[in-house]
Amino acid sequence: MAEIVVNMHEAKTTLSRLVERARAGEIIVIAKAGEPLVKLVPVANRAKPRVPGKWRGKVWMAEDFDRLPDDILDAFEGKLP
Repeated sequence: MAEIVVNMHEAKTTLSRLVERARAGEIIVIAKAGEPLVKLVPVANRAKPRVPGKWRGKVWMAEDFDRLPDDILDAFEGKLP
């Protein structure tokens, strides 16, 4: 998709229209004296907030799930024999 370049004055006077065009997927570059300064891009949709407890009763973990043999633990901690 081609990008359109608008000067600062045009951007000030047509900002609402430019925002709608950017939201529709166009690449809008705002320039001053012909030098590109910024791109106008839409904000990404935010993920839905996390709801704690959705997996309650669906996941089981052994009592010793985080226990490691000493030699492996030593290797992770950088202790060499």
